[in-house]
Amino acid sequence: MRFVRKRHPRIGVYLCHCGHNIAGVIDMKVVREYVEKLPLVVVCREHKYICSDLGQSIIARDIKEYNLERVVVASCSPRLHEIVFREVLELSDMNPNLFEMVNIREQCSWVHSNDSEKATEKAIDLIRAAISRA
Repeated sequence: MRFVRKRHPRIGVYLCHCGHNIAGVIDMKVVREYVEKLPLVVVCREHKYICSDLGQSIIARDIKEYNLERVVVASCSPRLHEIVFREVLELSDMNPNLFEMVNIREQCSWVHSNDSEKATEKAIDLIRAAISRA
């Protein structure tokens, strides 16, 4: 039996501030600095509204420029915007299933609104898990 060595995917991670809904509680600089150091991450960006047209164009540009093979978005509810990000991948000639979304608004900043440190730690943990799934 012959074994094929699996190459690690090139991952882009996008952190949304959701205005102040997320960034008002979670320390996004701490999250970005942590994520940038993870071995599979080739680009990590913050944006005030990553679901906006400008945010979508940043992701599309990075897919081409960095030859991304996976995309992780940490933002609000997938129920609101997951389809938007999958379409960005599809329009960039990337399989839209090579995408992970992390809900750091409802699962971190809203439930830990009085504890920024805990919200930030939890956001990092959820993003790390999404990168592992990617």
